[in-house]
Amino acid sequence: MRDRRSTYDITDDVQLTYVDSVREAVCTIFRSAFNQFNEAALKQAFEDCERLFEGDYSTFLPCDTLYHDKQHSMDMTLALARLINGHERSVAKEKRLGAERAVIAIITALYHDSGYMRHEHDHRHFNGAEYTPVHVSRSADFLKRYLHKVNLGEYSQLAANMVHYTGYEIAPDHIRLPDEKWHLIGQMLGTADLLAQMSDRCYLEKCRDRLYPEFVLGGMTVKIDEHGNETVLYESGEDLLKKTPAFYEIEVENRLNNLFNKVYAYEIAHFEGEKHYINGLGRNQSRLKNVLKTDDFSLLRRRPPENYGTKNFPGLEAYLNQHPLKKTKNG
Repeated sequence: MRDRRSTYDITDDVQLTYVDSVREAVCTIFRSAFNQFNEAALKQAFEDCERLFEGDYSTFLPCDTLYHDKQHSMDMTLALARLINGHERSVAKEKRLGAERAVIAIITALYHDSGYMRHEHDHRHFNGAEYTPVHVSRSADFLKRYLHKVNLGEYSQLAANMVHYTGYEIAPDHIRLPDEKWHLIGQMLGTADLLAQMSDRCYLEKCRDRLYPEFVLGGMTVKIDEHGNETVLYESGEDLLKKTPAFYEIEVENRLNNLFNKVYAYEIAHFEGEKHYINGLGRNQSRLKNVLKTDDFSLLRRRPPENYGTKNFPGLEAYLNQHPLKKTKNG
């Protein structure tokens, strides 16, 4: 059996580093799920998303974050389309989400990490990861503007609110949406975001080598309390991995099972009985436990594909040498 490729989705069928491949996969799913849908808007959103990540979108620089890259956004968007399709297959007609909601959901997914993008005249920030604490709010602002641009402005505030299901700036029970179907889509957004990341073939290597530097840049490795006392949350990429099992058991399981109401189960209907994402997530957790049990991080030798950030980022040590006063301060 062929090993799954690092640039492909959980089924090893869709190349995530090519937007056209993901766009066609999503459109194929929607052609099966709906009699008709706004395919033109969906295709435009994919095209514009690629331009945004590549630095061809007006006033924005290319995506330079190491972990939250184009591949992740494509992976998450495809996972969401599959959850939506599984839902539509599973429920009575009156409970279906419908094509209109589904298209807005996909557009929201495509731009859920747009808040990491830097403007071309941003001279205060060295890397988009410095926006980590507020990236979801910035994504919401981008979505509000973008939906007006593609003549879907009536959904602009809704999408801006709904994208917060992918982050931690607003608790899910405080997100304001018109009805339960929109909240269900929000839960699917949050679920797809987690499933795509944690089932990625190179998830562990990416956490150690890419997510940790993003946390440093974003001020997420040290917490400072109201008295000015510092607590180190993550000392290194390996330390981040050591704390990942607890994060999964305390935070991820709560979000997937409680806050997001187990909507991951809809992948079963899409895949006709298979649980590809959940099983992929489980394999990564098992692999991590083996690494931690043996205390041998050299076992993590998969090579994630290069992205703009890895090709152009001078390295964390170089950054800290250039910006010593910007070392991780997080309230």
